[in-house]
Amino acid sequence: SEAMQAVLPDIDPVLYPKMVERYRYHFLTKDHELVLFKGVREMLSELSQQGYFLAVATGKSRVGLNRAMNAAGLLAMFDATRCADETFSKPHPAMLQELTRELGQILRRTVMIGDTTHDLMMATNAGASGIAVEFGAHPVHQLQACKPIFSARTIPELHAWLLENA
Repeated sequence: SEAMQAVLPDIDPVLYPKMVERYRYHFLTKDHELVLFKGVREMLSELSQQGYFLAVATGKSRVGLNRAMNAAGLLAMFDATRCADETFSKPHPAMLQELTRELGQILRRTVMIGDTTHDLMMATNAGASGIAVEFGAHPVHQLQACKPIFSARTIPELHAWLLENA
C-alpha cells in the first residue's frame, strides 16, 4: 500500500488495499511466465564463479519471489534475498543495508542493478552505487536523472561492464 501511495498519490486512500490485492493477484498469476533476457543466466553464473555475492532486493513478496525464482531455476544462484513484505519498500535503504550486513559486505562496494528509479534511489539512499538497465520498467531519461554510475542498453553490455569494473 505504501508503494501505491507513492505512485498514485491522488487516489482515495480507502482504495489502496483493494488495488494492492488486485495487483498481487495479477502479479502472482504471471510468476510462471518469468522469462530471462538472453545471457542473464550465464552472466550471473560467471559472476558467482568469480566470487561475487549475488543478491535480490525486490518489491515482490517472499512467496512471489520464491515462486518466480524456482520457476526460472535461479533460487540457488543467489546468496541472499530481501522482499518488500520483510522490510521497508524501495526507495528506503533498508533492503540493501540488510543484504550487505547479511553478506558481510560494505555498502560503498555494493552495486544495485535496477530498471526503476526506486532501485536507483534505494542505492543512493543506502550509500551504494546504482547501475541502470535501459530495457525495463522506467524510461531511460528518468533513470538517468538518478545519476547511475553506468547505464546498460543490453545484457551483453552490462555483463562486459561488470567484468571490467566490478
